[in-house]
Amino acid sequence: MNVLNRKERIRFLRFAVVGTIGAVVDFGTFNLLNSLLGIQAVIASVISFTAAVTSNFIWHRYWTYPDSRSKPVAQQMTQFAFVSVIGLSIRTPIFAALEPLFRRMFATRLHIPLPLSADFLGHNLALAVAVGIVMLWNFFVNRYWTYNDVD
Repeated sequence: MNVLNRKERIRFLRFAVVGTIGAVVDFGTFNLLNSLLGIQAVIASVISFTAAVTSNFIWHRYWTYPDSRSKPVAQQMTQFAFVSVIGLSIRTPIFAALEPLFRRMFATRLHIPLPLSADFLGHNLALAVAVGIVMLWNFFVNRYWTYNDVD
């Protein structure tokens, strides 16, 4: 990515906005499923990831990279989904490893009462770390493979 190229800077900023929307979809879905419906955290994380990927693909196809329509939508969606599945395979073990550590950390170190539980804080911190790592993977691979038909 050439940061001196105005078009690339705009694409990156749009990618970041879409990523923020995706994070809201991801975290919102995760917390709805886990905290309100009682679905196990790793399963809720996979479902919330899928919801965010769907949202992100639509936004990227039509807003971040609107000039990337030389590829058929099915091909581009398949590439995006492939990158995302690899991202999920990176994210899931990171989340599964960090989540119990962060829950324990918050449970043993929180001596002041907070409106949020150690479980809630641990789940969300683990998810934030995993999402941050996977975001870098997604940006670079999608930019140079899925959306490689843009100038």
